[in-house]
Amino acid sequence: MKVYAYCLVEDLDTLHAPDVQVRGIEGAAVRLLKIDDVGVLVSDGEPNAFPLTKESAIAHAAVVGSVLDKTTSLPFRFGTIISEQQLRHYVTTYKPALEKSFAHVRGCVEMDLKIIWRIAKTDQPPEKEEQGPGTAFLEKKRRELLGDERQTALKAELSNLLRKDLGDLIRDEQIALRPSKTAELAAVFHLVERANIQTYQEKVQEIRNNRPDLKIRLSGPWPPYSFANIELEFKSQFGVS
Repeated sequence: MKVYAYCLVEDLDTLHAPDVQVRGIEGAAVRLLKIDDVGVLVSDGEPNAFPLTKESAIAHAAVVGSVLDKTTSLPFRFGTIISEQQLRHYVTTYKPALEKSFAHVRGCVEMDLKIIWRIAKTDQPPEKEEQGPGTAFLEKKRRELLGDERQTALKAELSNLLRKDLGDLIRDEQIALRPSKTAELAAVFHLVERANIQTYQEKVQEIRNNRPDLKIRLSGPWPPYSFANIELEFKSQFGVS
């Protein structure tokens, strides 16, 4: 028998089995599995009982979100199916690292910004005449290097721009860029204390008003998906997919 793992939770004294009212993937019952002083929200079943569909992703998010106001959670990656024995071994082995992750996100939620940033593109390489294989390879590597450097510079510029107004409200930040021909498409993830949610939302609106070159869509609060820091350790240890 396998279990589908939704999230790790702490503060078990404030979270009891009756608190888990939401149903999981395919309507599966959700139970609180206690491992030492850490809890895991899981559903029992074989892998084929948990299809990886859009509806399943919504159900996964609903389970994780159901405890957002009750305790600190570390969400597992969508599709994490494993045996209870392996799950217990994982929690025991990585408990010090998990405690650090809990401390990092405790009292916080994730706020997401999707930004369309229209900027001048000045480093587009000119059209090249036909090149030999060696020259073409070196040119490709040069463009990749320039692209990486540009991405790093743009991330820093965007981070500085946002932190000018949001800096004191942000505990942690991640930025991902996806360039297009006419703009930079940015996904920004901020870890924000619950008490600061309204102030954060108001500051984002001020940025919208003051920076018409930035088209910003704000969503949240969410569980701290981008800051859980458990996916790689779990996947490398047990080959979860």
